[in-house]
Amino acid sequence: MEFFYVLEIVGGRGVHHNVRVNLETQVLVITRSEDLLKLRALAKLCSKEFFDDPSLLVVAWRRILEVLELAMPPVAEKKIRGKKKKQQRKKNDPRKLEVLDTCHALGRTCGFVGDFDDARRYYKRAKEGYEEQLGRDSEMALGVTSGLIMATDDDGRIIEKLRYSLKRCERALGEENVVTLDTLNQLGNKLDESREYEEAIRVHERCLAGRTNVLGEDHKDMLGSLNNLGVVYGKLRNYKKTMEYFERALKGLERMLGKKYPSTLDRVFNIAIVYDNGFEDYGKAEELYERALEGYEQFGKDHKRTKNCAEPFALCLKFNGNSERLTQLISSYPCLNENEE
Repeated sequence: MEFFYVLEIVGGRGVHHNVRVNLETQVLVITRSEDLLKLRALAKLCSKEFFDDPSLLVVAWRRILEVLELAMPPVAEKKIRGKKKKQQRKKNDPRKLEVLDTCHALGRTCGFVGDFDDARRYYKRAKEGYEEQLGRDSEMALGVTSGLIMATDDDGRIIEKLRYSLKRCERALGEENVVTLDTLNQLGNKLDESREYEEAIRVHERCLAGRTNVLGEDHKDMLGSLNNLGVVYGKLRNYKKTMEYFERALKGLERMLGKKYPSTLDRVFNIAIVYDNGFEDYGKAEELYERALEGYEQFGKDHKRTKNCAEPFALCLKFNGNSERLTQLISSYPCLNENEE
């Protein structure tokens, strides 16, 4: 999406409503504000899937953190027997917890955009603050710990650390607490990345069962677990199981979000790939690619999702001998012709 009226949605000022300005400019206008309501509305909007550049979310959260820190009173010092000592820190201070929650959000967002140095810095600050304010075994402290582990550069020990963190969560919070289940999910993802597929399946199946019990059938995290299992089975070339989990996830997303939402379209696209590269059913794959592409085009033909769908769709059309539709597609996406050359 090249243009989107963020200013109108969050009540920003400074750009005439008839002037079409790009997303980055609109975000920068709002981040000059000290209005936390507008800034939080901006962060919520920037987290939506139709935004091409997730770094805009980092900008929004950093500004929220700046405004919160400016509003914090300085830590007073007093003399005790000739020595300066900071006043005893208040536990469960709502203002401090708000700052820590923002650091936690920044850790997640920086990790998502690949800035792992900053992710670790924000996660560490959040972890230390939560432990001081709420306790070492609190839900928030344990939740941020697994994020910090995933952002570490010590790749060889991540699985070992996640196992230890999972045991702490189970002991302190219980096996079906959402933080425990999130840690279990991260362990499954890391096992998948490490090609330990059989154990990854066992972990993801346990996570799926827990999320189904705790969150219900139509929760995004439960649907995410279905997708994770489909991905792992795909790597094992068990396409029947892959399709089973992907189709369950698709039905849930259609109920929750509708057929045109980006996550729903992503699942249609993934199923098309399974039919294309797994089952080699090019006719069915063509039908699903067409559906996904039609949905993605609402975000513009230059959107990364749209272009990522058009490329395998063109190859599928070529294999299926549908030269007429292939010619139409290439005329709409000249970059496809360039890639072929």
